[in-house]
Amino acid sequence: MKKRSVKAAVDRKKLFNPLGNDSLTERKIIKGDSTNIFNLNNVKYQWANHLYRTMMGNFWIPEKIDLTQDKNDYGNLTDYEKTAYDGILSFLIFLDSIQTNNIPNVSDYITAPEINLVLSIQTFQEAVHSQSYQYIIESILSKETRNLIYDKWREDKILFERNKYIAEIYQNFLDNQSDENFAKVIIADYLLESLYFYNGFNFFYLLASRNRMMGTSDIIRLINRDELSHVVLFQQIIKEIKKENPNFFNENMISEMFEKAVEQEINWTNHIIGNQILGITEETTEKYTKWLANERLKSIGLTSLYSGFEKNPYKHLERFADTEGEGNVKANFFEGTVTSYNMSSSVEGWDEF
Repeated sequence: MKKRSVKAAVDRKKLFNPLGNDSLTERKIIKGDSTNIFNLNNVKYQWANHLYRTMMGNFWIPEKIDLTQDKNDYGNLTDYEKTAYDGILSFLIFLDSIQTNNIPNVSDYITAPEINLVLSIQTFQEAVHSQSYQYIIESILSKETRNLIYDKWREDKILFERNKYIAEIYQNFLDNQSDENFAKVIIADYLLESLYFYNGFNFFYLLASRNRMMGTSDIIRLINRDELSHVVLFQQIIKEIKKENPNFFNENMISEMFEKAVEQEINWTNHIIGNQILGITEETTEKYTKWLANERLKSIGLTSLYSGFEKNPYKHLERFADTEGEGNVKANFFEGTVTSYNMSSSVEGWDEF
């Protein structure tokens, strides 16, 4: 494999660059020199324009979803189901909290204005997700339980190590703005958006398949749909950077990060769910996580890491991951499809724009 031959440090863009060049032929995702003015009639990355409009059309308010029945349902969950419900919420709270804080840091080094526009919508959506978890917790759980969920990372070692791993990658770049650290941040963002959420989502869809916690599942579907658009965003960012800076990403580094993420995802899911909930086992967790990792790698032009993991063991839950609402909005995270209003595209189809 070729050694990376790029600048030692990625450049933070200027707020306004009056001497910049807005020519589309000169525009780059990173290390560009645009004025940073939003001119949406002069866009190089057409997929970003379409994605921005899709994400704007996906606006939703969590309080519109009734959780009255969920409060009753929660009391009838098994102790194992309650433990999984609380723990997964705690992990999701962390993921969306850190993304809300970190996406602006990524945007500071992106030199294509149309990409920054999409990142700004992502930041907003992550904030809505945090609001959604607060709404779920306040509506369903007792006062005594609420703070325990927010603080679970303090006492749960496995959860703490998961949270610490991703946070340190982000913090390392803030402390040292090297190309290598920024490359790790982009891959970490992709892993967080495309791999970390989904075993947790499966749990909520499994409850919904038994007509339990239906309101929670509805909120998770909407979050799921937003996260899919973020998967598309970082897939496209990675592929564009690879085109413009062929040596920027080290494939060995990507493989190592995927392997670590898969290991942590499996360990966490086995820790919080294990074999204690009907419909999810440690075996299906491994099969699903490794299958999903293979799909995410292929989507950025890399080969699979895990041979023999070619099928989704939770295919039967697919219909519970679909959302059809007043805006004719549908999301299918198993196959990576994002549909909103009058626009539909698979994750792999965004290059066509």
